[in-house]
Amino acid sequence: MDGQPRAWSGAQPGATRRSLLRLGGGLLGAVPLLAACGGSSDAASDASAGYVSGDGVVVEIPPEGRAEPLAFQGTTYDGDDFDSTSLRGAPLVANVWYASCPPCRVEAPALKAVHAEYGAQGVEFVGVNTRDKAGPAAAFEETFGITYPSIPDSDGAVLYSMDGMVSPNAVPTTLILDVEGRVAARISGAADQSILESLLDTVLAEGA
Repeated sequence: MDGQPRAWSGAQPGATRRSLLRLGGGLLGAVPLLAACGGSSDAASDASAGYVSGDGVVVEIPPEGRAEPLAFQGTTYDGDDFDSTSLRGAPLVANVWYASCPPCRVEAPALKAVHAEYGAQGVEFVGVNTRDKAGPAAAFEETFGITYPSIPDSDGAVLYSMDGMVSPNAVPTTLILDVEGRVAARISGAADQSILESLLDTVLAEGA
């Protein structure tokens, strides 16, 4: 790997492994920019972060190209304190969602399945909910069997602390943080199970 982020499409049916387009340091015009739930993404923020936005677009960053570790905190819907820095030493999947977002509902079974498999391998999971009060969030989690915690973030403080890695309009978005807390991959749009598993396999292999 040369340290550059790699963008690849993750939303097509049957896309199970790496169908890659190399990023040459900025936005890649060949990748279609498709809106997620909240509308079009903030292109300026994405350009400064070296990312491509869009529904189903995946960016994978090799270890030598990763930025400084992220640190974000919050209080879960259950009233527990959450601090991402306390989870360093294990990969962390952070999924940005809200209950009435259609792609969030599409991806929920994949997240449930990946959490069941990879949580047993030590991977941590947290949701960041951008809109909902406790009732709608709990109803969504019960419907889809989501058991990992979520942080309410209606004021955008958690997304702000993610240092431009997630546009407020790009929901759902899933970040994979490595064991040092650095962003190793980002999925903009509904997460595909096989691709999320592949990204996690790569991060887990780094510490093997």
